[in-house]
Amino acid sequence: MDLYDSKITALCDLKRIQTREKIEYEGLLDEDDYGRIVPPKGHWNIIPNHPDGSFYGFDAWTDNFCSLMDAHPLYLNKYDVFAGRWMYFMSKMRKNKWNPDYPYTFLKPNIEKYDIICGIGDDAHFAPDFQLGVKLGWQGILDKIAYYEAINTTPEQQHFYELHKRAVRSIQGWIKRHIDEAKRLATLTSVEEEKEHFWQIAETNEAILNNPPQTFRQACQWIIWYHLASRTYNRDGAGDQLDVLLYPFYQQDLQEGRINRETAIYWLACFLINDPIYWQLGGPDENGKDQTNEVSFLILEAADKINTSLNITVRVHDELNPELLRKSVEYLVKNKNGWPRFSGNDALVKGFMRNGYNVGLARKRIAVGCNWMSIPGMEYTMNDLVKINMAKVFEVAFNEMMECGKKYSIQRLWELFSTHLDIAVQTAADGIRHHLKYQRYNEPELILNLLSHGPLEKGCDVAAGGAKFLNLAIDGAGIAIVADSFAALQQRVEEEKRITWEEVALQLQNNYAGAEGEKVRSLMRTSQRYGAQDSLGEIWALQISKLFTNLVIRQSDEKTGQRYIPGFFSWANTVGFGEHVGATPDGRLAGTPISHGANPSPGFVSDGASLALATAIAKIQPGYGNTAPMQWELDPGFAKQENVDVIMAIIKTHCKLGGTLINVNIMNKEVVLEAHKDPSKYPDLVVRVTGFTAYFCMLSPQFRQLVVDRILEN
Repeated sequence: MDLYDSKITALCDLKRIQTREKIEYEGLLDEDDYGRIVPPKGHWNIIPNHPDGSFYGFDAWTDNFCSLMDAHPLYLNKYDVFAGRWMYFMSKMRKNKWNPDYPYTFLKPNIEKYDIICGIGDDAHFAPDFQLGVKLGWQGILDKIAYYEAINTTPEQQHFYELHKRAVRSIQGWIKRHIDEAKRLATLTSVEEEKEHFWQIAETNEAILNNPPQTFRQACQWIIWYHLASRTYNRDGAGDQLDVLLYPFYQQDLQEGRINRETAIYWLACFLINDPIYWQLGGPDENGKDQTNEVSFLILEAADKINTSLNITVRVHDELNPELLRKSVEYLVKNKNGWPRFSGNDALVKGFMRNGYNVGLARKRIAVGCNWMSIPGMEYTMNDLVKINMAKVFEVAFNEMMECGKKYSIQRLWELFSTHLDIAVQTAADGIRHHLKYQRYNEPELILNLLSHGPLEKGCDVAAGGAKFLNLAIDGAGIAIVADSFAALQQRVEEEKRITWEEVALQLQNNYAGAEGEKVRSLMRTSQRYGAQDSLGEIWALQISKLFTNLVIRQSDEKTGQRYIPGFFSWANTVGFGEHVGATPDGRLAGTPISHGANPSPGFVSDGASLALATAIAKIQPGYGNTAPMQWELDPGFAKQENVDVIMAIIKTHCKLGGTLINVNIMNKEVVLEAHKDPSKYPDLVVRVTGFTAYFCMLSPQFRQLVVDRILEN
């Protein structure tokens, strides 16, 4: 083991300890494994500005952020070449996430009726332009503010600029305190290697305190400071095209003899373990040329060294360097930790262009979130924030049909489902409009405004007209439940006449109880399901996808510049959504999780599941540039190095057929079951819960069960 490997091992050991501390002090978290560590107890508390005990609006957010930056604990480590670590969740420290002075009571009946996650008051979920940041540096951002401050002179705009200047200066103050601490630690230690280590940290940060980064190490540290500030503010986790972002610095350092390959890998390992935000590798530039470079491979090697929870996505296209794809799959199979993911360039580009954008912009829209794409710095999207529980919409439609006492039929049920889905989509879109109108009075995007194209130029928040583009996401969830329910009713009730509508309704009401209930449930579950080629389930899934897509696209408004883009994704809401839906005609029991994202329900085919899965999900893509990811559970008996070519072929096939994103788990069933019984025995077990990875031991029992069920049933 060389010196760098021993330091990386020490950092990974520390990561384990920090994860355990989060569980001990904060409990279980059913979300991303953030690089955040536990802050000192009682060190900092929010400053409320509202009677409800929370804080809202530009002034309060700026006051709280600057107060935290001034008090934020310092973080330096003798094994880590970078300073700083995220500790506070400002947005989660508030009692309420929406300013009660701007109520949306007119939407709540339908939000509850259709079980809609409305996204009102939610934050971030669009991408900053890190290229802009490393070009300008902190002083350059201040200079940009000053330039537009002289142009946009209304009192509101002037106040906007003053608050953003305060935010930047508070970040600089945070950095300066780390510089002073690094110098102090350098003078305290008698170990020469540690002395040099802390002096280099101080020098690196002094170089970027005002000026833009000039070296590879400085660029990494600048990026870290920005995303630590943005994470602290409102947990923004979007990254960028990391290999392209860092390559010029790496190339220059190589030419000038400041770096070698081994050092770069060590620095990247420190960079990646700091926080697992979402980075893309490979993919085309604006002109279609593959962007793979040496840094692409260095990032993968660094990720392999730490092998913690990671959110790296490889963009698959025809011209992708084949060695990058191969290396990516080899690491996926070797480590079995759910990284990297794979996005399908062709469908994403063609789909986004259907919204009226040119091919260059479409290629710049990259994978930087759980299920989502974003043009860095150019669009406000509300990605992964607004979701409609289509299983609930189906339940409302079915119950209405059965209660009206008229003739029952698949056609009548479809008409009712279409009507209620239309209302649900309208409600979700109206919620987004309400959010856009008032979000600046609730939670303005103080930090993301800095690296967006528009807010500083216009003197207004990104959500209040500052964004260059408004591409607003609405996701449908539970498509397999709905498709299989329609298929089961068509096949068993209308075509085969093996059961009546009334009998089905009674079994749903009784949750398939007793021997007769189990018999009926078996009958419904074995009908033609979505996922099997040319099945009734597939036909219904395609029809539902088309309906949902058209309803969402119809909400777009050229006058306001608001484009609404559909996707199919449930995130980790399968459990919560399922709790709100009774038994369904596909044989699902009341209160159990709905289907995962765009995936068919488990057990949809008896063999050839991987290719069938890839084909089925590719077919039902909405096709407007947002994703309907494929969640792929691979058996470790198959996921071996000798099968890398087969796995690559399935990835490429899915992308060729129209797939947009592939999330992969490779997990040993026995290990998962043992870890579910006692998670503490498996502190390093990482799972890709959905678009994000998390340590299995940090998930609640309900979420662990969700992962277990998904793996066991495939």
